[in-house]
Amino acid sequence: MVARLEISLKPELFDAEGEALKIQARDYFGIEIESARLLKIITIDASFTPHQLEEIRTKIFTNPVTHISSFEPLEVDYDWAIWVGYRPGVRDTAGSTAMEAIEDFFKLKFKEGEACYTSRLYCVRGKGLNQKQVELIARESLANELIHQWKVIEKGNRNLRKEIGLTVPRVILKHKPTVTVLPIQSDEELMRISNERNLALNPRDVPIIREYFLREEIRRERKKKGLDLPTDIELEYIAQARSDHCNHNTFKGLFYYKDLSTGQKEVINNLFKTCIEEPTLKIQKRKPWVVSVLWDNAGVGKFDDQHYYTITGETHNSPSNMEAYGGALTGIVGVYRDPLGTGLGSKLILGMYGYCVAPRNYQGELKPYLHPRRLLDGVIAGVRDGGNKSGIPTPYGNLFFHESYLGKCLVFVAAIGIMPAKIKGRKSEKKTTVNGDLIVMTGGRVGKDGIHGVTAASEMFSEHTPAGHVQIGDPYTQKKMHDFLLEARDEGLIAYITDNGGGGLSSSIGETCRFSNGCEVHLDKVPLKYAGLDPWEIWVSESQERMTVAIKPEHEKRFMELSRKHDVESTVIGKYTNSGKIHILYNGKTCAYVDVELLKSDFPQWKFEAEWIPPELRGLREPVLGEPEDHSSLLKDMLSRPNLASKEWIIRQYDHEVQGGSVIKPLVGREKDVVSDAIVMRPILESHKGLAATQALNPTYSLIDPYHMVGCTIDEAVRRLISVGANLEHIGGVDNFCWPNIQYHPVSNPDGKLKAAQLVRANWALKDYCLEFGIPLLSGKDSMYIDGNLK
Repeated sequence: MVARLEISLKPELFDAEGEALKIQARDYFGIEIESARLLKIITIDASFTPHQLEEIRTKIFTNPVTHISSFEPLEVDYDWAIWVGYRPGVRDTAGSTAMEAIEDFFKLKFKEGEACYTSRLYCVRGKGLNQKQVELIARESLANELIHQWKVIEKGNRNLRKEIGLTVPRVILKHKPTVTVLPIQSDEELMRISNERNLALNPRDVPIIREYFLREEIRRERKKKGLDLPTDIELEYIAQARSDHCNHNTFKGLFYYKDLSTGQKEVINNLFKTCIEEPTLKIQKRKPWVVSVLWDNAGVGKFDDQHYYTITGETHNSPSNMEAYGGALTGIVGVYRDPLGTGLGSKLILGMYGYCVAPRNYQGELKPYLHPRRLLDGVIAGVRDGGNKSGIPTPYGNLFFHESYLGKCLVFVAAIGIMPAKIKGRKSEKKTTVNGDLIVMTGGRVGKDGIHGVTAASEMFSEHTPAGHVQIGDPYTQKKMHDFLLEARDEGLIAYITDNGGGGLSSSIGETCRFSNGCEVHLDKVPLKYAGLDPWEIWVSESQERMTVAIKPEHEKRFMELSRKHDVESTVIGKYTNSGKIHILYNGKTCAYVDVELLKSDFPQWKFEAEWIPPELRGLREPVLGEPEDHSSLLKDMLSRPNLASKEWIIRQYDHEVQGGSVIKPLVGREKDVVSDAIVMRPILESHKGLAATQALNPTYSLIDPYHMVGCTIDEAVRRLISVGANLEHIGGVDNFCWPNIQYHPVSNPDGKLKAAQLVRANWALKDYCLEFGIPLLSGKDSMYIDGNLK
């Protein structure tokens, strides 16, 4: 039986969400709305008696002081109504939480296939409103076709609820899960498969992949397991692991650098190794506070004798560009899992953000996928909900406007955690997997959402970018998992922990099994959101709020007890082995059987031509600035620029006081309305020792010379930290590169050689300035292919 519960504020009360819609309609589209009221709808797809339903309505979901509710249609006044709900398969966090609340109240569990779903009904009044205007509001303000379904209903003589229908976005996949064998008769055939399946394989890798599967000894081994030619899951695994997003092929590439003005030539082998890793390891030798760098999910530094801090940063550009709220929310809760999955696990103490978008008032002819105003509002809200709903402060961030971000926005997210230096006598930064350890997936379930995220992030954004890589984060589920894993850590139950981020199980298990030299995974044991997923989809899905944990068999019982205590789903899905193979089974049949060392095969190094053209040869000159006639007017004009204007309206949306550790706030000054140079947090409340954190970026300087851009950025970050009392000898950095495609093509990328040279110069500066300041790079991220297409 399906029941539909409508909940609304009492008519005499102010409807803040309705008022926000009025303001948005006016500011976004110039459309005047007289009034707007919101009805929240909970659709219960489960069997309950009338008495139980009434208890659900009155005792769980209705505040009698402020709300009215009914399983019958509420009376509403409207000229137009807009109904918005999620598409089947999209994460409905409020629906899942509603289901959990009902389960807690009645002490029962929903049956397989039963669920709760939420949707919204906006009742709008306004003189002269027409269907075109209301459709515009629905499509461009309230819904995103990637994740939402919606209906617009005019008052007229229509029955509103009949028009909406009793919508149950249940996923029903009639598809029977299969494993597909793929032909690889030629390199061209394999590239065709790559294009059809959105694998984003590099053409240089294709011969190596074919050669591996056609080797006689490999074929003999595979035939013993019932395999011959590669399966879809095997090629999906290789594509994920070899993607630029995961394997950092660009930064590990070979650069042929030439200065066109001086004739200087230089070959740079591996920017990561020469400009990031080597300087950092050199600095680490003379700075004992640097504990662990450049191999785990986050860097580790010494906070005091009893505690370490963990720090990392990354971007979530492509998903945010398609679905701003969901992309940013997934980005911030995703980066939270990095410190949680560092060492044996750290407690999250703060998050940070940075947005690079086109001007909010953009009115040009070129049409981005999302208008910059809507995009910015969405990413702000996504990071806000990710932090505020997780109980993690978000005390610092950055915002930069420039028209170059029309094609693809940048969404930076960062996180810092704290963990004991030792746990049960064991160094907390050390971890490994060994033969016999159990593989446990904990947290959320697996669905089609988040498939091909890493391959989509390794290409330019275009109309062909698969929508499946967009996910909706769930802070509530992750908060429960966070608390559960910290308790398991403190009891010494965790041997290894990592997050299911880019690539999902494929990445987390594929990387961790290198320590033990093998694994055996049973994908039919993986909890699914719905039936009908192919094994390859289960393996590479990036569905959120999941971690992979290695535990000893003798710890399984206690680990599962704690999991149930925190209402977190945990499942043993396999074990680590020393077989030298990644062995994946589904319903007892082998569907993948490849060498752990396959990815260390002789894959060709990516090569780039890099030609530096100094700014003066590109027609750039120092501007000649005249003396202004009115300095006061000039100052006001400068302060009104979006990049200089106050960001208080954003900062105030983020909770920076939760956990009680805020010392120097994000807003300072007499009126608490000036953005601070940096913030200081006290992660251990019993201690008076603090952590200072800040950010700096200067992207437009790259147009002149990225070497000096990086130098000025590092210098600014250092000065910001010093201004709040930080010690120069204890500053660690997180470098985060966002760069367009640098592979030269005479038609599609004619300035590729210049962009490659700019990347080289930026890395040279990173090395020089970090060595000079003595700043180790504790962690970092390279986000390539930030190009985008416009209509």
